[in-house]
Amino acid sequence: MTIWTIAPSLKGTNLNLHKTLHVSDDAITQPFKLFIMTNKIRFFFCPILLLFFATSANSQATYNNEIKKVAVSLFNSFDKMQKRSGGLNFNDTARVKWNNLPVGLRARVGVSIGNMTDDQRKLVHRILSVSLSSQGYLKATSIMHLDDLLNRYYDSLFYKKEINDTTYNFVRSLLWSHKNYYFAFFGQPTDSIWGYKLEGHHLSVNFTFVNDKLSVTPFFIGTDPAEYPNSEYAGWRVLGQEEDLGIKLIQLLTLNQQKKATLSMAVPKDIITAAESGKRLVDNWGILGAEMTNNQKAVLQYIIREFVFNLEYEKAVIEYDKIIKSGIDKIYFGWIGEYDEKKPHYYVLNGPTFIIEFDNNGGPRNSANHIHAIWREKGNEYGEDVLKKHYLMEKH
Repeated sequence: MTIWTIAPSLKGTNLNLHKTLHVSDDAITQPFKLFIMTNKIRFFFCPILLLFFATSANSQATYNNEIKKVAVSLFNSFDKMQKRSGGLNFNDTARVKWNNLPVGLRARVGVSIGNMTDDQRKLVHRILSVSLSSQGYLKATSIMHLDDLLNRYYDSLFYKKEINDTTYNFVRSLLWSHKNYYFAFFGQPTDSIWGYKLEGHHLSVNFTFVNDKLSVTPFFIGTDPAEYPNSEYAGWRVLGQEEDLGIKLIQLLTLNQQKKATLSMAVPKDIITAAESGKRLVDNWGILGAEMTNNQKAVLQYIIREFVFNLEYEKAVIEYDKIIKSGIDKIYFGWIGEYDEKKPHYYVLNGPTFIIEFDNNGGPRNSANHIHAIWREKGNEYGEDVLKKHYLMEKH
């Protein structure tokens, strides 16, 4: 990519066009890492950095306000009963809990898609499309649609007598359905501190607003099946990129690097930090980014971007920049299982400020066709860090 730079002449006020500065595409998403090549460019570039800071702050405020505007419309559309179930206090403990199980196994707070009017459903989609990028929006809504397809799939198995009554009745009791995703407000979107949660089977979206700050994790996504097996949907892989990039990175490593990255062959049945596991990834294990080649590091960054850029672009750039500044070299890439898409596998990216987990072994079948994945911020889930800073400021 080529950027034309214009710098004021030191001999007068006329603008002179100077030599173009060539930068990589990655540099555009890492604006602070552009090298200053000449005194003339340096003279011009300092105001650009100041402009970037101002633009980032304005972009964040604009992003928050766009979400807030649609959220206010949805909140105001709730009737008395809906506000009782979907308009909760910000300090309600449900705000800081998430789950990925079907609602037939774990009830949710909020108003279900099934109990909304069509206009309210449209507003939920508007909130999602403003909060997320096009890829994030399509993943979230595809995950919801997969629940309907799961019912259709098991209906076909039952009618073909490939499963018995007991199995079929259990499946129906899980209440898989696009209608069984729940939206909840915590606080009101007109408040300075508020949040929202959209959650159901294999999806948990958690946004927390503290004045002009925003926390966007935990962000859980999952699919069952990972690859749809039949009908016109045969071959559909909602989270295919997350899987393919992980496989690509482990296969790019040398044998010695693979040995260092791989903890064991016994793949967990779920992500290690699953909602009800009570576990946290305390120990660092795997291979460090510092031990990777440039090509390997590039794929490592592709994985991070695949998760972070589920957010609307400008917010994603802010979050991605935090990760880059903390150091790609300090990120651990760990693997469990075979290096094969068709066999159970798990990977983790554990960095100074975040964790990404991916597991393709979940669910009752324990085959490589059921994905659980999550992106978590260390110390700032549900706005933990920004809330602490806010309350400290209030005390003073």
